[in-house]
Order: sequence, then structure tokens, then C-alpha cells
Amino acid sequence: MARPTKNRQIQVQKPAQSLAHFQTKYNQGQEEDAGLVKPILIGVACVVVVGLIIGGWSAWQSSIAEKHEAALATLQMEVEGDGILPVPAVEAEQRMRERLGRLEALVHSAPSSRKAATAGLLATWRLTLDGKGPAPTKAEDAWGQIRLAQRALALGQAQEARAQLDPLRAKATPSEAWAEAFWLNQLDADRLAGDRAQALKDLADYKARFKGRGDASTLENMVRSI
Repeated sequence: MARPTKNRQIQVQKPAQSLAHFQTKYNQGQEEDAGLVKPILIGVACVVVVGLIIGGWSAWQSSIAEKHEAALATLQMEVEGDGILPVPAVEAEQRMRERLGRLEALVHSAPSSRKAATAGLLATWRLTLDGKGPAPTKAEDAWGQIRLAQRALALGQAQEARAQLDPLRAKATPSEAWAEAFWLNQLDADRLAGDRAQALKDLADYKARFKGRGDASTLENMVRSI
């Protein structure tokens, strides 16, 4: 006798999940992702903020130093002239006296990186005017050496000025903020010494280093005046 045939259903797939169950799992995954992303975003934001603060502080410091140097250069030009024609000693002393208060104010407001050099220039002026005030004898940086050279020039000591400037020559390139001041004082020392041949060599050296990056007109005028 034949056995009755039984219909068998083979389940090949799991029962479909309900929509509510799927949404619950999805939301859980989103929450986990959000929990990981949030600390990362906070960390990135902190790094950006710190970078902006540091960058802003550095830019502000540079701006203060540049404004100080511009004010100092203007003051010196008012006293010493444009370098084309020498200013008579009596007139230069009168200009110094009239502007001494402005230089003292610049010493008080100078950023830390420029304070010693500016104080050195003030001492030079006082020494020139009244023979008072300690004369700076040692420079801490390139700006300080340039100020000592300026002091020597004010006292008519060309060789002493050159002695202060010579150690800076190799580094007096466009990458240094003090380079333009170096070459201006170097040519001024040549002018004071009446050494036109050396002035022409220094002018050629300056032009070779500052091709298309500097204004040689002032230096050229100084050489013509020798």
C-alpha cells in the first residue's frame, strides 16, 4: 500500500523583519555614529581655534614691530635728511633736541625685540647732544649692531661704524628685515670716510643681492654725493 504523499514546505528565508524593528536598529546605528563623530568635530574645532589664535598673535606682533621700525626710520630721516646732502652738525643737533621726546616715547612703546636697539639710539642722541647717558658698548642682535654703527656715524667715526657693520655683511640679504638698514648705513660710512671706490663696490654688492627687490636710488644718490 503506498504511503500518502505529504506536502513539505522548505523555509529558505528568515521571516522579514518588521518596519518598526528596522527603524529601531537604524536609529541605534545613527546614534552610535553621532557619538563617534561629535568628539572628532570638537577636536578639529579646537585645533582650528588654537591655530587662529597663534596666527593672529604672530601677525599682531609683526605688525607692531613693523610700525615701530617705520616710526623710528621716519624720525631718523627727519634728523639726518635723505642722505643726499649732509645736514650741518648744528642743524642736526637742533633737530635731535626737538624730537628727543618722540624718541623717548618710542623707547617706552617699543616691542621687546626692538626695545634694546631703540634705547641704544636714544643713548646715542643724548651722548651727541649733551655728553650724557651711557653709550651702548655691546649689541645683542643685528639691529643693535646697526644702532652702534649709527652712533659711530653720529660721532664722525667711520672706521668704528664699519667695524660694527662688517660682521653683518654676509647675512645682509633680502631675507633679513634689517638688511636695507645695513646697506644704508654701510654707504653712509663710505660717504663719511670719503671712500667712493668702496661705496661703488658696496652699491654693486647690494644690487647683486637685491635684484628686482630693492630700491637702489637712495644708495645711488649717496654715492654721487661722495
